[in-house]
Amino acid sequence: MELNKYIDHTLLKPTASEKDIIKICNEAKEYHFASVCVNPCNVSLVSKELNGSDVKVCSVISFPFGTSSTEVKVEEAKKAIEAGAEEIDMVINVGKLLEGDLEYTQNEVSAITKACHEKNVLLKVIVETCYLEEKNIADICAIIEKAGADFIKTSTGYGSRGASVEDIKLFKKYLKKDTKIKASGGVRTREDAESYIGLGCSRIGASSGIAIVTGK
Repeated sequence: MELNKYIDHTLLKPTASEKDIIKICNEAKEYHFASVCVNPCNVSLVSKELNGSDVKVCSVISFPFGTSSTEVKVEEAKKAIEAGAEEIDMVINVGKLLEGDLEYTQNEVSAITKACHEKNVLLKVIVETCYLEEKNIADICAIIEKAGADFIKTSTGYGSRGASVEDIKLFKKYLKKDTKIKASGGVRTREDAESYIGLGCSRIGASSGIAIVTGK
């Protein structure tokens, strides 16, 4: 199993410096990770550093709380794409989902999917499973598939917990199409990654990518 190709090598700490960003880009090129995932302000730098490599540029939108308006999220996605992002991980408005405003959630996910797909950019939708009941997961799975987004993603890593095996099992239960799954938050070891991949995940979001692939 080529674990490296599952890894989104991630640095989303607000304290990340230019030196830190360049370091993870070099690591990603050395280990041939799937992508480097950074905040929007660092996309231009990552795009420059990864130019000519096989590593994709990924950015997050409305991270970590997802509470920006839909219009702001769409604009943030467009700006990140203009700066060089080839993949976008967006955070849904969890409060709207929890209160049952499925129309709002559908419109939001659909609008950002449209903005990404118009530029042939892949979209991963972060649903923050630590706050969701099974019914919420069923609802968001249906919304994401109707919108045509590429991935459903468990967590930001800033909630009360990260990914769990039960999350992935529920995604598999309610996803009816070929929407892919990304496990993120608390995935730190090779064993963790292999477990999630075995359950059907196509990507792993982690800041411990090197430890995962080397087993050290």
